[in-house]
Amino acid sequence: MPQGPFAKRPCGDGKASADVSVVHFTEDFWGAQFLSLPENKGIKNLLNRARRGLQPIGAGVPKIGELVEQITRAEGSRKIILLMEVLIAIAAAEETKVLASLGFQHNFQESEKDRINAIYNYSIENFKKKITLEEIASVANISPNSFCKFFKSRSKKTYSRFINEIRVGSACKLLINNQMNVKEICYESGFYNFASFHKYFKEITGKSPLSYQKCYVKK
Repeated sequence: MPQGPFAKRPCGDGKASADVSVVHFTEDFWGAQFLSLPENKGIKNLLNRARRGLQPIGAGVPKIGELVEQITRAEGSRKIILLMEVLIAIAAAEETKVLASLGFQHNFQESEKDRINAIYNYSIENFKKKITLEEIASVANISPNSFCKFFKSRSKKTYSRFINEIRVGSACKLLINNQMNVKEICYESGFYNFASFHKYFKEITGKSPLSYQKCYVKK
């Protein structure tokens, strides 16, 4: 298992904070033959489908979230058991949404993996503030012009789109938590203009912030 396989990244303070829980593991950390067992066919198929990213949809999503939270608090072999439960729950989800396009390149060289991870981690930790092109290019240790080409060729999206997706994801969680009003959530999620927040939120989720909230919050 890679270093620091289970980590929780806080992205705010107090009751209205948004957390990102990250579970890192390699496909073969449980041994070369484990996924070849007939009993693990569902998990093997899930990992193959997840190469472009999967978003589980349906009634089982809250349970998956709870299991991931338990992983961040668990110790020893209990973490492995909970990881198995998470994968089984995702495999059994009513529906899953593929997050990346068919052109998404996931077979990075080791040096590229380090660069992509550095970009991702920095973005998660700093999405609430304005991140300049020069700043994120420095994190990737390449020039601003090269960064734009590098990031788009690997992710099939611009960095601006990527960071806005992170911000909208944070806003979604805050809307569901229902502890702040929409304008407060706009600024708490890293947007500095309410019109832009509304535009990107609807573009990414297909709903306005209030419509999205009504789907999850019972009055």
